[in-house]
Amino acid sequence: MVSSAAGRTEADIRGALAAVTDPELPFLSIVDLGIVGELEVGPGRIRVELLPTFVGCPALELIRSTVAERLLALAPGADIRVEISFTPPWTSDRISAEGRRQLRLHGFAPPERLGQATAPMALLRRVPCPHCGSRRTELENIFGSTLCRAIHHCSSCHQPFEQFKPI
Repeated sequence: MVSSAAGRTEADIRGALAAVTDPELPFLSIVDLGIVGELEVGPGRIRVELLPTFVGCPALELIRSTVAERLLALAPGADIRVEISFTPPWTSDRISAEGRRQLRLHGFAPPERLGQATAPMALLRRVPCPHCGSRRTELENIFGSTLCRAIHHCSSCHQPFEQFKPI
């Protein structure tokens, strides 16, 4: 473990970040969402890199300020830097297994792991319904309630649901 600001360890910092949730998906931590990039901890300083899910994410500034407040409360007087970076770019493959489980539990279809596939092709695949598990689903609208979601409908249980888009 690396010693850090105010005697905090890197594990302490990661624990604090795991308590910060995404404002649009309040059941999902930013750690499980995979937007926490590099973390640097040193005497009197903490630097956290955030990888936005989309370039124009409207929640990004709120996430940044929440992270800064949380870390300042954990390490008062430390030089806290929360930076936005697009290198490496965030992909939906960064969502943790727990994050995928939480999405499903809350009625969202988690994105398929892309690996070498391209996002447009992944959107055309039938995704399992988070309510009943059926693959008898159809893409209703590529535009969901936010930029990162698409709307689907299940022919088995007749429920609409949103899918977190694979990118």
